Parts: sequence; structure tokens; C-alpha cells
Amino acid sequence: MSLVKSISGIRGTIGGKAGEGLSPLDIVRFTAAYATQRKRMVPDNNKIVVGRDARLSGEMVDLLVCGTLIGMGYDVVNIGLASTPTTELAVTGEQAAGGIILTASHNPKEWNALKLLNEHGEFLNDQEGKEVLALAAEDAFTFAGVEELGHMSRKDYLDYHIQQVLALPLVHKDAIAKMNLRVAIDCVNSVGGIAIPALLRALGVKEVIELNCEPTGRFAHNPEPLPKHLTEISELMRQGKADVGFVVDPDVDRLAIVCENGEMFVEEYTLVSVADYVLSHTPGNTVSNLSSTRALRDVTRAHGGEYSASAVGEVNVVAEMKATHAVIGGEGNGGVIYPACHYGRDALVGIGLFLSALAEKGCTVSQWKQQLPPYEISKNRIELQEGTDVDAILETIKTVYKDEQLNTKDGVKIDFERGWVHLRKSNTEPILRVYSEAATMLEADKLAGMIIDRVNALMFD
Repeated sequence: MSLVKSISGIRGTIGGKAGEGLSPLDIVRFTAAYATQRKRMVPDNNKIVVGRDARLSGEMVDLLVCGTLIGMGYDVVNIGLASTPTTELAVTGEQAAGGIILTASHNPKEWNALKLLNEHGEFLNDQEGKEVLALAAEDAFTFAGVEELGHMSRKDYLDYHIQQVLALPLVHKDAIAKMNLRVAIDCVNSVGGIAIPALLRALGVKEVIELNCEPTGRFAHNPEPLPKHLTEISELMRQGKADVGFVVDPDVDRLAIVCENGEMFVEEYTLVSVADYVLSHTPGNTVSNLSSTRALRDVTRAHGGEYSASAVGEVNVVAEMKATHAVIGGEGNGGVIYPACHYGRDALVGIGLFLSALAEKGCTVSQWKQQLPPYEISKNRIELQEGTDVDAILETIKTVYKDEQLNTKDGVKIDFERGWVHLRKSNTEPILRVYSEAATMLEADKLAGMIIDRVNALMFD
């Protein structure tokens, strides 16, 4: 059993003893701690939004969370089966004090989580998250008396979300409809199976081939939208049955794209392609995290903007976007953040912008991919020996490569002329992540291997 506590929420496997997995006791404790923190931050607002993905444990977790919030004196707006970005928009739509999303994102079906939002529909910052963890550790919360108990109402926010996408000036419904596209989708048996077909119909797409769209929570394949997990939709595309394929994770904040020939567009390029389109109409700055492709930097500079890299994590990307007034940003895992709609990764926004760009370009998806800066990312990991002083290793790496361009916001990123390597500690496993990028996979692997060999030599010295 596993239980992981972080500033962005609590996640774990269902079942087992309290404190060893995401047990009912843990759910109540962290929900009450979050409610206490919200009362301190937004004292005159007693409304909280709750949404969930389609996981098998979703109903159980939902009942516990909503009951606890009511017991803390909050009125709950329960939006039911809803994506992460839908829930984020519902928080501002309801002018609520915050929101809780019940989803473990791309984790397997055994997992669930409480993702915590502030009054802006954005993830809690570092200080707020640490306060929730401290309150939970101390059981520092007080439940409401019988006259102060909250109430629950139910609303559906999907249409509101879709209308927000359609209202974006760069989303062109009529142009999309005129393409007469055949679109294949794989929604991994979660809430995307409700949201994505509805969005595509609203955009004027008349032929949608639905794979794994029944929201049963029994994922048809590993829910992380990586190429090795997407064989079904790739084969369908190779047979020439659709013009473009879209794949989302269980909470619909990540978007992967499949070309008409069955090849992956590559998750890293979801943000790059959409940003290229946005920047061609609204020049400005962009942000992604340190482990994301250099292609976004190249595209941004080509449009006269400035690119910035943040530490890994959506809350860090959003903070950097606000600081640099970025017009678009996100992460290389298929997460598109478009402030013109809201500050959150949103696959619905990504689809609306991507299809609008495709209509403007008038080419196939694979032809568009060939127009973007070509890079390959190699993702590796080093298993750490017990007692390894990772900070000391990273300091040594910084000294060795002091003549290169270094970024130490999150571990160490070394920018070479023909590529980069990013080393960072995992927050949940005893490993060191080593990501590298170059023009070819051979070069990327070579860069990673050079650093991995040096780290191993330091560990076993």
C-alpha cells in the first residue's frame, strides 16, 4: 500500500491500514485540514466545489470528502464526473473558496487522490500546501455544530467548460466544421469519454470514432498516454480510418495526438504545436518546465517572444507564466495552459486550438509535425543507493560543468550547444531522474549516458 503526501494534495492506493494507503480516515483528515486552511485564507466564503474522475473508488471518496466538507460547515457544489480543468473552471464560476478534484491522474486504477485548489481554481502554492499537511498531522481542525453544518447541491459544468473553449478568439468552430474531419479518440474509460465527444460535436466534428469512452473506471490499458500504451488507436489510424487521433488521461488535463498514419505526434509537441499557432496570432512569451523540449524555445524566439523554464510541476509553471506575462505555457507531458481561458492544463482547450490551427494550415497532421523543430528526448533514471548524498552529487555535477549554461531551479539542468541534460531528485521514489534531449535519439542517449556514468562513479567512489 502507498500514501504520498505533497503540497498539491494527497494520493494513495485504496485499502489497507490508515496511514499506509488512502484510507477513509486519511481522506477525512486531509479534507478537514484543507477546509481549515481555506477558512483562514478565504474566511467569508463557505462554498467548495468537488469533482471526480471515473475511478472505481470515486463514489466512496466523493461521499467521504463531501460529507467532511459539510461537517466543516461548507456548502458543497458537487459537479459529479468532471475533468480536472472543468473543476478548476467551476471554482471560479461558482466564486467558491476552493475546490477538490478526486483523481489520481495517470496512476493505475488502484490509486486515487485529493487534488487541492485555491479560490482561483489553481493548485495550492508551496506555503498553502505545507499548511494543509501541518494541519492534518496535528489534527488541527474543528467540525461545525449542528446549526452550522453545510449543504450540498449538484451541478453539471461540462457545457460551461465547452462554451468557454468555443468563446476563445483563436478557436474557429466554422473552419473546423468545414474540414469534415474523422476524429478518433481514446479516453481510457474515464471522464474524457463524456467530455471529449461533447466538445468535438460542439466544434462541428460530425464523425467521431470512440475508443474506451464508457466511464467505467476499468482502464482498458495503462492510463498514462504514452506511445507504448496506445497501440489500439495507433493501429486504427494506420488503417486510414481517421484524420487525427486524440488521447487523454483519466482527468483530461493531458493531451496526446496521433497522426493520420498511426505515428505519434509525440506528447512533447502538443504544447509546441499549439503554442506555434497561438504565437502566430498573439506574439508574446512562453513557459514550460525544465524537463520539456527545447522546441518551444525555438518556436517562441521565431515569433519574437522570450521563453522561460520553470521547476517541474504545474504550480511552478503557472507562477512563472504570471511572472513573465506568458501568453501560453505548459508541460511536455501534453499539458497546455492557455491563460485566455484559465491557468490550468486543459485537454479541451488543447483540442480546440489544435483543430483550429489544422484548419488554418490545410495540411495533414504528420505534415505539420515535420514543420516543427526536430528534437528527441531520452528519459532515464538512476536507482539511488541507501545513504546516497544526492545534493553533494548535484553540487559536483555543477562544478564539473560550470562552463556550460546551468539552471538550478530544480536539480541541475545543463544546456549544451547541441542539447541538454536535466537531473532532478524524485519526490516519491529513491531515484534520480535524468532527462536529455538532442536532434537525434542517439545523441540524446549519448548525453544521458555521459552524465549517468559520472553520477554512478560518484555514488560508488
